[in-house]
Amino acid sequence: MSETAKTPADFWFDPLCPWAWMTSRWMLEVEKVRPVEVRWHVMSLAVLNENRLDELPDEYRELLRTAWGPVRVCIAAEQEHGSEVLGALYTALGTRFHNEGRERNRETILDALAEAGLPASLADAADSDAYDKQLRASHTEGIDLVGQEVGTPVIAVPGSDGEQIAFFGPVVTPAPKGAEAAKLWDGTIMVASIPGFYEIKRTRTQGPIFD
Repeated sequence: MSETAKTPADFWFDPLCPWAWMTSRWMLEVEKVRPVEVRWHVMSLAVLNENRLDELPDEYRELLRTAWGPVRVCIAAEQEHGSEVLGALYTALGTRFHNEGRERNRETILDALAEAGLPASLADAADSDAYDKQLRASHTEGIDLVGQEVGTPVIAVPGSDGEQIAFFGPVVTPAPKGAEAAKLWDGTIMVASIPGFYEIKRTRTQGPIFD
């Protein structure tokens, strides 16, 4: 099947979120088993929660304090080098943050930039608000598709009428592979396309399994 025949799946992520990381690894599997092309976009848990910090536990507030740097680096990379660099940068950051458990600091970001073939100077964006306007615009584009009650990831695909069908999740661990990845994709697209469908949910009984 030609590249032009592939269905675009727009995926909004914050590299700090372990559940978005699980979903993103599943989407890479989906690309192998279905005619789907993932297009990566940045959203921000720090932006999402900036007006409700007093309601959050101390541990999560501390997480959000460190959340600005990685998304600022991602949006700077997109603005300076194009959206096509986001997938490799997200993989490099996410592998270090989640699989390797490395600190969310400048050294880790520099290593990820090097792996993604991007200049080390982009690490300076972690402490700069130069691209915050673009960051907020990218975040808003994704979150407006599903509403303020959810977080990352957000996935949007074209519906039968050409309008985007967007959903939060799916939240899954570990990331399905092969036929299981295809099965979950087919089911997700099916329920998301039903008018009036909003949510299926159950309590999580285990944390993210990184492999």
